Amino acid sequence: DLSNNNLAGDIPYDIPQNLQRLNLAFNQFTGSVPYSINQMHSLQYLNLAHNQLQNQLSDMFGPLSSLSTLDLSFNSLTGDLPESFKNLTSMNSMYLQNNQLTGTIDVLANLPLDTLYVSNNRFTGWIPDQLKSINLQKDGNSWSLGPAPPPPPGTPPATRNNRNHKSGSNSSPSDGDSSGGPGGGSKSGIGGGVIAGIVISILIVGALVAFFLVKRRSRTSSDIEKLDNQPFAPLPSNEVQGLSFRTYVLGFVTLDSNLNMLCMLKVVEMQRTYDVNNSVEMKSIQSASSVDTKTFDTPASINLRPPPVDRHKSFDEEDFSKKPFVVKKAVAAPKNVASYSIADLQMATGSFSVENLLGEGSFGRFYRAQFDDGKVLAVKKINSSVLPSELSDDFIEVVSNISELHHTNVTKLVGYCSEHGQHLLVYEFHKNGSLHEFLHLSDEYSKPLIWNSRVKIALGTARALEYLHEGCSPSIVHKNIKSENILLDAELNPHLSDSGLATLIPNADQVLNHDDVTMSGYGAPEVTMSGQYSLKSDVYSFGVIMLELLTGRKPFDSTRPRLEQSLVRWATPQLHDIDALSKMVDPALEGLYPVKSLSRFTDVIALCVQPEPEFRPPMSEVVQALVRLVQRANMSKRTIGTDQGASQRTDNAVADDAHDHVS
Repeated sequence: DLSNNNLAGDIPYDIPQNLQRLNLAFNQFTGSVPYSINQMHSLQYLNLAHNQLQNQLSDMFGPLSSLSTLDLSFNSLTGDLPESFKNLTSMNSMYLQNNQLTGTIDVLANLPLDTLYVSNNRFTGWIPDQLKSINLQKDGNSWSLGPAPPPPPGTPPATRNNRNHKSGSNSSPSDGDSSGGPGGGSKSGIGGGVIAGIVISILIVGALVAFFLVKRRSRTSSDIEKLDNQPFAPLPSNEVQGLSFRTYVLGFVTLDSNLNMLCMLKVVEMQRTYDVNNSVEMKSIQSASSVDTKTFDTPASINLRPPPVDRHKSFDEEDFSKKPFVVKKAVAAPKNVASYSIADLQMATGSFSVENLLGEGSFGRFYRAQFDDGKVLAVKKINSSVLPSELSDDFIEVVSNISELHHTNVTKLVGYCSEHGQHLLVYEFHKNGSLHEFLHLSDEYSKPLIWNSRVKIALGTARALEYLHEGCSPSIVHKNIKSENILLDAELNPHLSDSGLATLIPNADQVLNHDDVTMSGYGAPEVTMSGQYSLKSDVYSFGVIMLELLTGRKPFDSTRPRLEQSLVRWATPQLHDIDALSKMVDPALEGLYPVKSLSRFTDVIALCVQPEPEFRPPMSEVVQALVRLVQRANMSKRTIGTDQGASQRTDNAVADDAHDHVS
């Protein structure tokens, strides 16, 4: 119990996994609910109330079947309730009040709840009947009125797993067949008087609509004349409402106060009936849409007259479709990462000198940056071909999304720069470089990774992918898993870099495919054939990483004999051959590895590199398999985290000379 202690910052990721109760209420924690709670399988009581937690809840509650009390009240949590809530089969009391949660609460319908507080959120929809007889606080939301719609045909009757409520006791009035059987009309049928009332109401509404349309047609000409004399002004994105099928909008203009509305620069009155089924597709107004920024270069104070409108010219659908106009909402600068200037980063990187170049990837180059205060960070300079200068708003959104990724095995974003058409990301720096350097660019100052270190790197990378795939909502496909993107810190803990970039950058798929995934050796068969990435293609690439750790070979090596150039093709037939396996192992290990551990390691590899994506396991199963491997090999978490005898890259050659042999 650490409640009422004025603790601040993010909730620590490394929480003991064997806890049964965790109370962090009445503190000042910020950020997200840590995904590591997913590993606390014995947890029965969790209280994070009265903090400053934000963001959407990750879909991480599936393994918490023992959790009976959950209190997340009085925070600033957003988004819909995660689907994994339905797996909280022991849940008795849930407190979610005073947040900004949205969507429905249908996922809670079948939980054995006695108490549910959801007041003062942004929930919508209907309250499930199963929850109406419990201790429920629901005010301060936007619930739908009237009876809930009937379930889809074939849906089984709703039941609750609650020991205090009998199944079916709260069935909705629509349940059963009484309305359709003989004698049921008096109870659930619609009477003649009701039908007559509905018909009369429809006629009255129709008459009013017809009157309004006639009156509006008579006003159209004068309204258009008013438009010709109005100044150009920007339209706030949050004031754009639904557009009439009779009016199209191509630019911004403010109408006079008599109209009391915002309209677009050019209004064209259609002279013929508009067929909805054949309508020109209007792109939705959303943040991910593109805008020709030149449209907004002119200050709003300049009086720009719209071009004259030919009121007798028919609407040209083809012409309109060639010039789609989409409104982009303003993207706020991320609050939890620092903003750097180009001048700062140029000074820290020596004007991006070759001496500070750490590497080059699909999206840009990495540089070492040392600041005046002695702090060392890594700067990724994104190529203009990947993210052109006119997409600065897209870049800010990329930064905002990546900054929300919090996992001990995911490289942390600490800052960004967006100036003069340049886009740069600033990450934490890891002194031991990449796994690729450790395995394939060894020199006199480095020593091979021992077996325990290789298993730890595989497990940490798997956990990072599990977080991206199953801990983020929506799931994040990395698309660029390779040893160059696995960075190692001073203790050889892996940190997956470029997480979120490929998913969030608009043309990332084209960039990655252009880099020839076939020759890289990491691409899954379906990616090399069609360029389509998925969660399962990430699993395949991770299997290739494990093969690298096992053999010390590159995924594709043109210097080797033709039949050995592709690591997967060469290694896969030998994975279950004990004699061949011993010859495949990296000679740098010098035979220092547990044979059973090696065999189980290759079993995981074989599953991950299956040619058919549907046969590859999800990353959560891969993580569990590697955890069991560690446990069975009696490599405790302390041992695997210490890596005694493992060699590390240092700036001091003498330090390396002190360890001549792998223990």
